[in-house]
This record gives sequence, C-alpha cells and structure tokens, in this order.
Amino acid sequence: MAIDERAARIFARRGVRVAWLGLAALVLVGISYGSCTTYVPPGQVGLKQRQLGTNSGISKELYWPGLHYLGAGERLLMFPTELQVLEMTSSKSEGSDEHRVVPALNIQTSEGYTVTVDVTLLYRITDPYLVVTGIGPGRLFESSAVQPRAETVMRRALGELNAEDFYAGNKREQKVREASVALDTDLSDKGLRVVQLFVRSYHYDPRYQAAIEQRKIQDQSVYKNQAEAEAAAAEAEKNRIVATGEAEVSVVAAEGDAEVQHLRSQAELYRRQKAAEGELLLALAKAQGTDLENKALRGAGSEAMVGLEMAKVLAGTRAIVLPSDSADGLNPLDLRSALKKFDVKEGP
Repeated sequence: MAIDERAARIFARRGVRVAWLGLAALVLVGISYGSCTTYVPPGQVGLKQRQLGTNSGISKELYWPGLHYLGAGERLLMFPTELQVLEMTSSKSEGSDEHRVVPALNIQTSEGYTVTVDVTLLYRITDPYLVVTGIGPGRLFESSAVQPRAETVMRRALGELNAEDFYAGNKREQKVREASVALDTDLSDKGLRVVQLFVRSYHYDPRYQAAIEQRKIQDQSVYKNQAEAEAAAAEAEKNRIVATGEAEVSVVAAEGDAEVQHLRSQAELYRRQKAAEGELLLALAKAQGTDLENKALRGAGSEAMVGLEMAKVLAGTRAIVLPSDSADGLNPLDLRSALKKFDVKEGP
C-alpha cells in the first residue's frame, strides 16, 4: 500500500509538471503568434520595416491583405489602396469620419476680391514606398503633402481669374483642369496620383455678391432689350417681306387680269371682224344675186315673167267679166292681144 501511494504521488507530480509545461508552451506560442504575425485588412497594403540589424530600413516588397509573419524588430506600415477623398468646405453638414475634411479654400481674385471655394479632391496612393520615404508613415501624406500642395495649386490657378470669371463656366473649368494637371505633376514623384478635382461651389463676399447679381440683372435686362429690339426688327422685316410679296402677287394678278381682258378683247375683235366679213360676204352675195336677178329680168323672158306674175294676181279668181267686142276688149283666146294689154313685149 505504501508503494502504491508513493507511485500515485509521483505520477500526480509528473502530471502537474506536464500540464504546466503545456500551458507555458501555449502561452509562448500565443505570445509568438501575437508578436511575430500581422494581419493586413482589405483595402490596405503593407511595407515591411526592419528596425534592427544591418538590413534595417523599409523594404519595397508589398504585403497585400492577409496574415503575414514578421521577425524580431520588424513591423508593417499600412497604406490605403482605395480611392482617397479630401474635402475643402466650410459646411458643417459635410463633415465625415471616413475622409479628411478641411476648411473651404479662400481665393483672392486678380481684382483683389475674396471668393470662398468648396473643393473636392479624389486621389490614390500608387507607390507606398515613395510615400513613406518621401513623406512619412501613417496619414502624413494627407496633412504634409496633399492638402498644402492642393491649396497652393488651386490658389495660384483660380487666382488668375477675376470675380466675374467664376460665373463663366468654361473659364473656371479650364483653370480647374490646369490645377489638376499641375497638382498631379507635383504629387506623382511622391507616389500619389490625382484622379479628379472638382470645384463644387463658390461664394463671394455678400456685398460684392449683391453688386455682381445686380450687375448681372442689368446685363440680362440689356440682353433682353436687345433681343426684343432684334425681334421687333425681325418682325418688321417679316411684315415688309409679306407686304412686298402681297404687292407682287397683286401686281401679277392685275397683269393676269389685264392679259385676260386683252385676250378677250382680241377674241371679241376677231369674232366681230369675222362676223363683219361674213355679213359683208353675205351682203355681197345677196347683191350679186340681186344683180344677176335684175340682169335676168332685163333679158329675154323677163316680159313673160312679168306676165306670169300678173297672172298670179288673177289666181283664185272664179269669174271676171271683160268686154270682148270692142277694140279694147279682151279675148282670152288671143294670147298676143292679152300680152299687149299687160305691156309684155314679145321676145326675139
């Protein structure tokens, strides 16, 4: 019994010792895992920095999202790979924890007036090694490079405009494009590239704003009056052209009516001439007929015709009593004597 108890105590001591060794090993593994590994989250990239040894410094090798092993004296410097936003605005409602927001940009125009401009800058980190070696780790690229250079470039470009040029969209946008190119050139050697530069709004000094608005209203009134004058001139020209056209139509219509009347008169004259010629020919024919008839009556047989005509007078007479016993008596059986009574000459 004594030997069994002693063996049990020895086995218990060994079990406790093994348990402590296992626990120590787990603690050592946990400490090693926590201190020798680093997790790179999505949307970021890491650069390894060695702080000890002869190879100390920053490596150009990029560590993409995931779990990475680090040796003693090494750490990863994180940089975002997503699109970065810099807001320059004085609007409190546009504040955000997701990107950097700084006060609006004050631009002094070529005339000496102050214009407050709200600007949005979109950019990316294209080379983290250039960023960390040229600017520094963390978010120093925002405060030490992007913001001050953007403000300088925008003030220089937009300061070439006068106050009214801000209203001219083409001039303002041209200067913004020039500023975008200049800023991209300044930041490219630091591992940063400009994606887009916007001027979202601009505000004048209230007094100058009122003066500009009043001037613009006057300009619009002038343009309105000019447009109305041009419209009136165009309307008068239209009326003149319409009146000229109507007059030309009337002249052409009158000429047409006159031509029609002329043709009608010529037709009537032609008809009358032909009718007169026909009547003349008819009258001449009748005269010739009469002449021929007279000539015929003056020739042989004309006396017989007279006798026949006189005989027609007696047509229908049933009885006539004439003396026949005297010298002037009429003997119907004596034709010669009857012809003499009617003064009908004897033919050849």
